[in-house]
Amino acid sequence: MKLFLDTAEVPVIKDMLPTGMVDGVTTNPSLIAKSGRNIAEVIAEICALVEGPISAEAVATDFETMVKEGDKLAAIAPNVVVKLPLTWDGLRATRAFADKGIKTNVTLCFSAAQAMLAAKAGATFISPFVGRLEDHGADGVGLLEEIRTLYDIHGFETEVLAASLRNPAHVSAAALAGADAATLPADVFKALVKHPLTDKGLDAFLADWGKTGQSIL
Repeated sequence: MKLFLDTAEVPVIKDMLPTGMVDGVTTNPSLIAKSGRNIAEVIAEICALVEGPISAEAVATDFETMVKEGDKLAAIAPNVVVKLPLTWDGLRATRAFADKGIKTNVTLCFSAAQAMLAAKAGATFISPFVGRLEDHGADGVGLLEEIRTLYDIHGFETEVLAASLRNPAHVSAAALAGADAATLPADVFKALVKHPLTDKGLDAFLADWGKTGQSIL
């Protein structure tokens, strides 16, 4: 499963890149606003840092303007993925971009039926919002499983990109549900390596090694 950073903060990306685990980046209008920077500038900088797909979101709600915005975003770099909302206009724009070879990420997915429409429109990625569904008492991980099954049955090539992941358990569950990728904020990304027994075991090893008085170097 590919791991994407969900951020528009370049310093955060630079901090995580040395891990070799960052397969791509997703942004959205809220993250761009938080960065306080011009969208074209920040997307260009991120694309220069990360070779994988970089999702940049159109903010228009009508088809014609979505396409204009998406064309402008896609022109920034070859690894830009145009992010579009799961609306009729968004799906129509998804098909328009698919027909001319521009990759898309259809976002704000909350049902398997919506995911089916996105796949039929030619979306490169579908982004089901796991945590936000659970905030409303629904089964976010169950939705990932439904979409995985639906796509496999019908041979859809759209990749399942698990989004709105709030903790390491969400990430593990997304992987087990068959998601092709997951996007997560840096704090959740960093927390994946953590376990109290790992820390405890390392402390014990180091304590025992210190008693030997040896040095490997």
